[in-house]
This record gives sequence, structure tokens and C-alpha cells, in this order.
Amino acid sequence: MNNPRTPAKKKAHELAKYLRSENPDYTYLKSVFRYLRAELEISVPKTSTKQLPDVPTEEEIQRYYEAVWHTRNVQDMVLIKTLLYTGVRVSELINIRLEDVDFARCQVRINQGKGSKDRIVPFPVGFKEVLAMHVDSMQRKDATYLFESSWKRKYSDRGVRKILEKYAMVAGLNRAISPHRLRHFLLTWLKKQGIDDALIQPYSGHSSRQSLEVYSRLSIGEAQKEYDSVIGKFPV
Repeated sequence: MNNPRTPAKKKAHELAKYLRSENPDYTYLKSVFRYLRAELEISVPKTSTKQLPDVPTEEEIQRYYEAVWHTRNVQDMVLIKTLLYTGVRVSELINIRLEDVDFARCQVRINQGKGSKDRIVPFPVGFKEVLAMHVDSMQRKDATYLFESSWKRKYSDRGVRKILEKYAMVAGLNRAISPHRLRHFLLTWLKKQGIDDALIQPYSGHSSRQSLEVYSRLSIGEAQKEYDSVIGKFPV
């Protein structure tokens, strides 16, 4: 039969009697208890800090884009649809060059994305015409990047976030809309359409040990075929 444990507060009081004369500081106590755990063969339990993504609802996305549409700001409309349709991160979006857009294949090349990896992301055929007009407009301005200011400077991370926040306020949403929330919405929506994770991952930019073998056997063509088959039902 196990002996009852001394209450933690009382045990701390007992230990303090032995340690007080040494004037211990935080670093010393931390080391003492690390070695004490080793002596008692106590391992530190692993806790999962990963939180579930904050995903907007379809109704929120529809209300949000309705606010964008009513402003008739074409550049903002193209920017937000690019985020919604491709699921790129904001750091990737602001670095897309005009030459990275492939209209023949309805794809955008992402150079040096997360983890310094290049990848291809699709966009819907229905978005091709509007995106092409935007690219033509930027080319006439002698731009380099897909999204540039009138001073020929590519958009900043902060600038994109401010644009998104503005429309969330106009739409009267209780929660802010960030690039990451738009990304989560697309990836979650594709999953709900029955598309397998293995077909979503190659252009989502996610990687894991379990998926490496899948990547080696999977082409972007297969992934895009599935994407094209469902994107017509996208709420925006």
C-alpha cells in the first residue's frame, strides 16, 4: 500500500528549510528540480499546444466578400480572391511576380515559400479572366509584382492585413479576417468536399514525415484535377 503524499505546500516548506541558507535563485532551483526529476526517474509529460484553426463560416465569407464587391475596388477584389482561391500565406502573396502566373495551366508559382520551398498552387478557370485583366493593368504600369502600390512598391504584410481588416469592419463581422483565416477556410472547405488530404497538401505547403512518401508519388496535376472538380461550388 502506498504511503500518503505530503501536501505540496507542506513539502515545499520542508525543502525551503534546506535551501534557504544557500540563497537560491530561479535558475539554480530550476536546475535542482531538473536533477531531482532525473533521480526520481520522472519524465516531463508532453502536452499538445497546437490549437484548432479559427475557420470562418461560409456565411461570414459571403458577407465579407459582399462588402468587398460593393466597393468596386478591383485590385482589392483580385487580392482577396487570390488569397481565397489559392490559400497562399500573406508572405507568399506579396512576393508573387507577374511572371509567376501561368494562365495556360491556371496556376501560380510560389517561390521560396514556407521552409524555403517552391510549389505550384491552382486557381479556378472562372478567375482567369479577371486575374488576366489585373496582370495586364500591372504590366502597363511596368510593375514587377502582382500587387504593387502606385509608388511601384510591392504590398507589405501589414498593408494586406489592413485591407482585410477594413472589409471585415464594413461587413460588420465580430471577428477580424486575416490572411491565415482565409487560408484555413479554403483548406477546410476542400476537405469538406471530400478531397483527400494527400491531394490538398502538395499545394497547401504543409509537410510532414507521413506525407513525404505521398508527395513523391503525387503530381500537381492529380491535385488540380480534384480542385477543379469542386471549386465551382465555392461560396465566393
